[in-house]
Amino acid sequence: MPRTRRTCPTADPRRAVAYTRASKEDAQLGPEAQRAQIEAFAAAEGLTIVAWHHDQGVSGGADIDDRPALLAALAALETEHAGVLLAAKRDRLARNSDIAGFISYSVRRAGARVLCADGANGEDMNDRMIRAMRDIIAEQERFEIRRRTRAALGAKKARGETLGAAPYGFRYQEGRLVQNEAEQGVLAVVRELRAARMSLRQIGAELAARGLVSRVGRPFAPMQIGRMLAAA
Repeated sequence: MPRTRRTCPTADPRRAVAYTRASKEDAQLGPEAQRAQIEAFAAAEGLTIVAWHHDQGVSGGADIDDRPALLAALAALETEHAGVLLAAKRDRLARNSDIAGFISYSVRRAGARVLCADGANGEDMNDRMIRAMRDIIAEQERFEIRRRTRAALGAKKARGETLGAAPYGFRYQEGRLVQNEAEQGVLAVVRELRAARMSLRQIGAELAARGLVSRVGRPFAPMQIGRMLAAA
């Protein structure tokens, strides 16, 4: 018996939910530029944008639970009766093949489709192949960005150059990194909460509830917590 796709009879193919994302790792296409591309595409295609959702400072490889605006955009497809999730480029949706697959599944479940302003939106085999290739390239680019960043920092360290602010959990003492005991305590709490399968946002909320704040006295942002865990 052939499988049937679950569709939402109220999804309007002319109504679109727009999603943008910007990260510190990849700042080539800022939110303003993404918005301009999306608006131009929507006007050309006769789409009405009924909601905008933006993730700031979030990597395209971040866990889905750590991308609140993306989750909100997916939910808005049903609440706004929208038939389109619209982005400037596919790599704005994800730089992780698992996340890309989750997005595609969620959009289909809502009876909608993904459209990107950079094209290849058809359902023929060529467009499907292009989309798959773009997803793979986006994931590879994420690894390359991280590799180049680590290599540059390693080269500076080898030359004895100051690397900027000390990583969280450390401080400079006579030009050397030494542990900051207070911050190491916060890192221990962060690792404990992550081991309990809390999302980055949930960890930030728990730290704030405990009165633990960043060096500048502000609540820890999800992206900052992610960097702390990656460096730990």
